[in-house]
Amino acid sequence: MTLRPTVRTPLRTTLWTTLRKRHGLLFAAGTLCVLANTDGLSPLWFTGLFLLAVGGTLRWTLTRRQRPTGDHPPVPMRIPVEGPWTAHNSPADKVPSHTHSHAQTYAIDLIHHPADGPEAPPFTNLWPLARRPEHYPTFGRPVLAPADGVVVATAHRMRDHWTRSSLPSYAYLYLEGFVRSLGWPCHLWGNYILLDTGDNVVAGFAHLRRGSLRVRPGDRVRAGQHLADCGNSGNSSEPHLHFQLMTTADPTTAQGVPFTWHYRPGTQEPRTGVPSNTTLFTA
Repeated sequence: MTLRPTVRTPLRTTLWTTLRKRHGLLFAAGTLCVLANTDGLSPLWFTGLFLLAVGGTLRWTLTRRQRPTGDHPPVPMRIPVEGPWTAHNSPADKVPSHTHSHAQTYAIDLIHHPADGPEAPPFTNLWPLARRPEHYPTFGRPVLAPADGVVVATAHRMRDHWTRSSLPSYAYLYLEGFVRSLGWPCHLWGNYILLDTGDNVVAGFAHLRRGSLRVRPGDRVRAGQHLADCGNSGNSSEPHLHFQLMTTADPTTAQGVPFTWHYRPGTQEPRTGVPSNTTLFTA
């Protein structure tokens, strides 16, 4: 048996990457310094300003490094849901579809539209400010494995919060999303599953329902296997499935990977690709 030498990452590189991944702590410390300051342009105020600037710089450099390099060929995947759905924030319309941060360059959001069931409550200008996630047909829908693979990471303790289904609550969502992005991946994605499908491709499923995960790290799964249910955890305006592919199991440093599905848009012939925004398709 031939032993391959271990490739070690330089300590300086490891520390620098760790610092960039924890830029949210500098944001928090800087904000506290500014808010606690009561003496005008005092050393505490300048310290806070310095920490905010450093945190912002680290965040910018980290996100910049997550921009995909080169043209990665789209990876064929099975659609991770069944039935009629609509696509939102699709990479078919623009790239990045979300942001390069957390490897969301080619991510897509899916909302279930039952053929003969109740529709989701409408978005309102003012009232009600929010609704329970159980009022939405996407909530509780099964999430399926898009390929054979091994579960490499999960989060399952984040609550399913009320929706952001009015103008005031949607405005709050933007501030909430920024704060969540400064924390751990579970603060942004809520309950999630990362599935290693091989060839340096990891599938991510986010905003899952608390208590619905049927797998744990180390489990081997088959394509089409029920992994969890759609929920409304993390940075989510209403119940939906957030799906993406990335190069590693660390969403804070990985790069996004494009994918293709075989789907049927409306009553048209099946096609291969990614459905565009608001396209009603059948998986």
